[in-house]
Amino acid sequence: MNVDYHAMRTFADSWGLLFMFLVFLLVIWMAVRPSAKPAHDDAANIPFKE
Repeated sequence: MNVDYHAMRTFADSWGLLFMFLVFLLVIWMAVRPSAKPAHDDAANIPFKE
């Protein structure tokens, strides 16, 4: 199987971009979902603990 630079670049420009965009949306969703609030509140209060 001979994969050249042009084929890899075409794949990265289309499916690679879509994959990275979906990963970005997943990361944003994991940060702002309501069930993550207790973990974020706990992490925000770390400097104020003894």
